[in-house]
Amino acid sequence: MPSPPQSIVQAAEHLPATLRRDFERRWGAFAETLAERGETPPPELPDVLPDVWAVSEFVFETCRRDPQGLDTLLRSGRLARPATREELDAGVGAALAACADETSFMQTLRRVRRWELSRIAWRDLAGDAGVDEVLTELSWLAEVCVEQALRFAETQLEERHGTPRTADGRRMRLCVLGLGKLGGGELNFSSDVDLIFVYAAGGETDGPRPLDHQQYFIRLGQRLIKLLAELTSDGFVYRVDMRLRPFGDAGPLAMSFTAAEDYYQTHGREWERYALIKARAVAGDLEGGGQLIRALQPFVYRRYLDYGVFQALREMKELINQEAERKGRVNNVKLSPGGIREVEFIGQAFQLIRGGRDAGLRLRGIREVLCRLVERGLLPSWAEAQLQEAYAFLRRVENRLQMAADQQTHALPAEESGRLRLAWSMGYGDWESFRAALAGQMRRVHEHFEQIFAAPQADEDERDGGERRFARLWARGTAEELAAMLNELGYTQAEAAARQLIDLRDSAACRSLTETGRERLDRLMPLLVQAAAGQDRPDVVLERVLGVIQAIARRSVYLALLVESPMALSQLVKLCAASPWITRQLARLPLLLDELLDPRSLYTPPDRAGLSRELELALRDTAVDDLETLMDRLRHFKEAQVLKVAAADVMGALPLMRVSDQLTWIAEAILDRVLATARAQLVERHGEPRLHDGRAAGFGIVGYGKLGGIELGYGSDLDVVFLYESEEGAISTDGERPLDGAVFFARLAQRIVHMLTAYTAAGTLYEVDMRLRPSGASGLLVSSLRAFSAYQLEQAWTWEHQALVRARFIAGTREVAEAFESVRSQTLARIREPNELRREVREMRERMWRELGNAASQRFDLKKDPGGIADIEFLVQYYVLAHAHEHPELLRYTDNIRILEGLSAAGLIDAADADFLTDAFRTLRDRIHASTLQAEPALVDAGEYAALRAEVGRIWRACFGTGQD
Repeated sequence: MPSPPQSIVQAAEHLPATLRRDFERRWGAFAETLAERGETPPPELPDVLPDVWAVSEFVFETCRRDPQGLDTLLRSGRLARPATREELDAGVGAALAACADETSFMQTLRRVRRWELSRIAWRDLAGDAGVDEVLTELSWLAEVCVEQALRFAETQLEERHGTPRTADGRRMRLCVLGLGKLGGGELNFSSDVDLIFVYAAGGETDGPRPLDHQQYFIRLGQRLIKLLAELTSDGFVYRVDMRLRPFGDAGPLAMSFTAAEDYYQTHGREWERYALIKARAVAGDLEGGGQLIRALQPFVYRRYLDYGVFQALREMKELINQEAERKGRVNNVKLSPGGIREVEFIGQAFQLIRGGRDAGLRLRGIREVLCRLVERGLLPSWAEAQLQEAYAFLRRVENRLQMAADQQTHALPAEESGRLRLAWSMGYGDWESFRAALAGQMRRVHEHFEQIFAAPQADEDERDGGERRFARLWARGTAEELAAMLNELGYTQAEAAARQLIDLRDSAACRSLTETGRERLDRLMPLLVQAAAGQDRPDVVLERVLGVIQAIARRSVYLALLVESPMALSQLVKLCAASPWITRQLARLPLLLDELLDPRSLYTPPDRAGLSRELELALRDTAVDDLETLMDRLRHFKEAQVLKVAAADVMGALPLMRVSDQLTWIAEAILDRVLATARAQLVERHGEPRLHDGRAAGFGIVGYGKLGGIELGYGSDLDVVFLYESEEGAISTDGERPLDGAVFFARLAQRIVHMLTAYTAAGTLYEVDMRLRPSGASGLLVSSLRAFSAYQLEQAWTWEHQALVRARFIAGTREVAEAFESVRSQTLARIREPNELRREVREMRERMWRELGNAASQRFDLKKDPGGIADIEFLVQYYVLAHAHEHPELLRYTDNIRILEGLSAAGLIDAADADFLTDAFRTLRDRIHASTLQAEPALVDAGEYAALRAEVGRIWRACFGTGQD
């Protein structure tokens, strides 16, 4: 009987005594087999052999049964490098090529699988393979085995019944969907494979004994399961679990794509959404399987934020915990608190909640999901690092538990030898040090799990007496009983508030709630009433918040969001208390409730560059040609960003100038993207419009009014003009369907206006006013730069030049921007006759007041009445038109504040008057913003700003010699 080489003897000396004796015993058994066969050990045994054989009886037994196979493996060099998917496919296929019958096929497939598993385990236990490599190769091996078995089964069945075909005659194959860790490409060493069998469509096979397609594919599935799962003297390939298919064990083994879609739409349950996250076509009809999975995405990923997932996964985890305890699986690296399942739940909760709106979260592998959560700001980087480390550690433990004997186990060993073997395989010298390291990893996982999943509001048994009492009254109390309790909580109009609660409880929206929705509402109401009671005017606040609840009640996921997030509920109450305008926005667009989750972001709106980055992130997974999705996401982005500005505004976190800056920056970022998208869509179809030198003709958007003056308010329209480059002679696009250049840019402008103004489920982006374009409403939608220049210099009225003072290039190409600035400067810097200019400006202002001003003398319109915003704007415009030819620096800015600073610096207006007008302008704009947020018109009592109006009137008269009565 051959002894081990001296190098192997020496390599075994570092093993603990128990493991060394195990290795020596196994070498003896290996040597006996060699002696019986008259063989000698392979000449080049690696020094890691004792480490591998000492901890894996499975690898040892594979080598003992087939010493020549060991020699072949060592000579191949495959232990020195990872395998590729193609290499596995070719190797398994070559081994099976000569199998003529089912018996030889099953025998060969099992032997190939055993050697490939041994190779993977060897590299892992020798420290030559990382956990990602091991999981990937295990998944590839399973895919290859399933595909090879499916092909063999198809050959057998088609010989008898013919081939199933599509309506156009193409061969139809079974699609094998892999779920769980196989679908995620994360298969463990001794795993089941969770499969679903589907096929494209009904029909009959084309053989001499035809079968209905469903019967054919059911028989094919049965044969496939037998080839993989039947236990023979060579073992099995994979245990096959079909319980996750539609209708479970009661459902057909194979189902058509249409039937599967119908099932999930009609009968799909919450846990099936979770199961389908990792679904992937792993064998057979891969293309059809991919199409089916894409079709099922709306079932898996809701369009809205689905915070009900937290409770569903909590309940699922509780059932798992109960089952684990019932079966004694306490020390379980998969199911125990802090185990592998909790890491997966953390990532998949965020996927189910947000995947409908963020396609970038629709990933299968948990490690990639955790990385993506950090990119999205949903998980701190330090938490992700801890979870990644723990997950890798736990998956190594799981695999090494299973590599010992190819058994599907996740339980820590109870016997001393098993414990030492596991600890040593993980790099620890004893069980105690390994157990401490494992406990630390699992503790950190469970802490993160609890932080994310722990019910944020107290359970029924833990509620205080007031909450329990209110919950009972809300469910079935009278108005008088509710009023008494509300009075105790500090509501001053308790009877009216009680009636509002009763009206909500008895409303059609609440009566039609599902059981889940009703449970969420019942849980929310005590929390909401107490939160409103903490505000200064609880009755007003409660009325506003109930309006939001009424609007969102039918979408109970939003109720779940408020129950699950005390922060979101707190911010909702706070913002409703501060602004009825914000209240209406939240009721109109419940998606905005998501913005309440993070006060750091809510009250700190991003700057101009940050807005562009956030918009890119919001649209990152939107195809250019998916106009409907693009428009909805643009609208959601705009409303979310405006909400942040309003929230920061009402809480005093933004000064007036920043409010208008922020609102203007939002519009600029959106116009940039809308222009880029609209142009890309047209170029895709018609090509680029080319100038005679071959350069693409430029296009630009010019903003007038509040947009140009960087003074947008909440709900402001956009005053815009579209300009493009042209030349003498016609230009056209260079695509397969060419257009005249002017037609191209007219369609571009139309498309931009459509994207901004079209009404979708998310509302409109902006109302667009284009009356300031050359020739107004009767003019062309878009103007060439030459036509625009000629109009401004030769035909435009003085009031149009006044508007040009506030005009600013917003989006488009640099050449158009430079040309526009040149035209603007030339136009505004013209020498004008002072008295004529003064008369025209004054008459235009008086006409504006007569037509648009407030006729009631006891009220003051902050924008349009004498002494208000319009007077200050007209004064500024007059001074620019009168003096820009001598002071071109006045043309640098388009906003009133900085122009007033320029006028003062140039000595054209008294410094004290300039300071007063600046303060007055800020004061009135601030009041207009505040009125908007309080859902009030820009009208105040005439006496409120009497002194300010009088002083503005004095400055007006000093300039124009008269005023408005």
